[in-house]
Amino acid sequence: MHRFPNSRVIPRELTLSLRQLNARSGSRFYPKTHNDDNIRRREENQEAPFHLYKSKGQHILTNPRILDSIVRKSHIKPTDTVLEIGPGTGNLTLRLLQAAGKVVAVELDKRMVEILNKRVAEHGLEDRLTVICKDALKTEFPHFDLVVANIPYGISSPLVAKLVYGDTPFRSATLLLQKEFARRLLANPGDSEFNRLAVNVKLVADVEFVMDVSKRDFIPCPKVDSSVVIIRPKAEIPDVNMDEWWAFTRTCFCKKNKTLGATFKGKRKVLELLSLSRTSCSIIESTANVVNYDCSNNAAVIDDEVDRDEVHCDSSSWSEMQRSVFRDKMVAVLKSGGFEDKRPSKLSNEELLNLLALFNQAGIYFHDQSKPRVRDADNVELAAAFSS
Repeated sequence: MHRFPNSRVIPRELTLSLRQLNARSGSRFYPKTHNDDNIRRREENQEAPFHLYKSKGQHILTNPRILDSIVRKSHIKPTDTVLEIGPGTGNLTLRLLQAAGKVVAVELDKRMVEILNKRVAEHGLEDRLTVICKDALKTEFPHFDLVVANIPYGISSPLVAKLVYGDTPFRSATLLLQKEFARRLLANPGDSEFNRLAVNVKLVADVEFVMDVSKRDFIPCPKVDSSVVIIRPKAEIPDVNMDEWWAFTRTCFCKKNKTLGATFKGKRKVLELLSLSRTSCSIIESTANVVNYDCSNNAAVIDDEVDRDEVHCDSSSWSEMQRSVFRDKMVAVLKSGGFEDKRPSKLSNEELLNLLALFNQAGIYFHDQSKPRVRDADNVELAAAFSS
């Protein structure tokens, strides 16, 4: 499984034998053989304890029925290369190797890698397994056709972001996630769980619920239940600047149940967007006849080397008239599309895209337009887009 820093002292109840961590082999994948009996006897004779770290998201799925169902629902082809993130001791990996042509497993814990390689070799499947002993969030994935994985809870959000906005095309991702996180992914406009996570994922992918998984099916038992979902990238996605989209949804969903009119009338939001809108000079001049306005004032407010979250809007850089005119301009845009009294939690992606287009057409932007467009899954805007 995936490891995280700052581990705690390991409780005694998490010290287990390897035999306890291994799922029973289902007949669908493993007809019983004499070799299997030998493997089982070797596992039963292992006395060395094995430590699992709850703080690092190390929860091993041991229910063979659930494992078999995950593989079956993934619709794996014999020619597929499957990417598995956090394979742990290999309960799911062994089943994936039986169904796929090749499995690429990304695992940071070297102890897990050693156990995984040993179990796979005992079943004679080592030629079809490639193990990458690195951090899944920091390593570049090789080619793969689909993802099937029990994702450590702590990296669910950035990992989903890396997959759906990454450069590697894939057919589907079958993921075992924390139940609450899965519900947020599946939420639709009007649902209480609807949030930026669902908005940003569903812009580029469809999400399907598969099944719930009890916390009792894991060792050690986590505090919450899990759910399996399948994410399928869309064949066509909207032609929108992703940096602009992520920044726009952050603005709208900071208070998702607040009306858009109230959100965009806020003093701090007016100053922030006035600083980012590079065409604000013409807006102010044409609307309020403000003359001799020097765009160089923006330099004191926006620093291209500083992250947007660290930028502090300096009200002294803008006159009260300039702020008032810009605020009225934003309200006029909202009214023109009938959005002033609407709430982000009720809007579809199509409506949000329409509103963003109206703002941009009026010269109002949410991301620093002087910065180059970046689609790397490690960039700041993308990480922020999946943090809430």
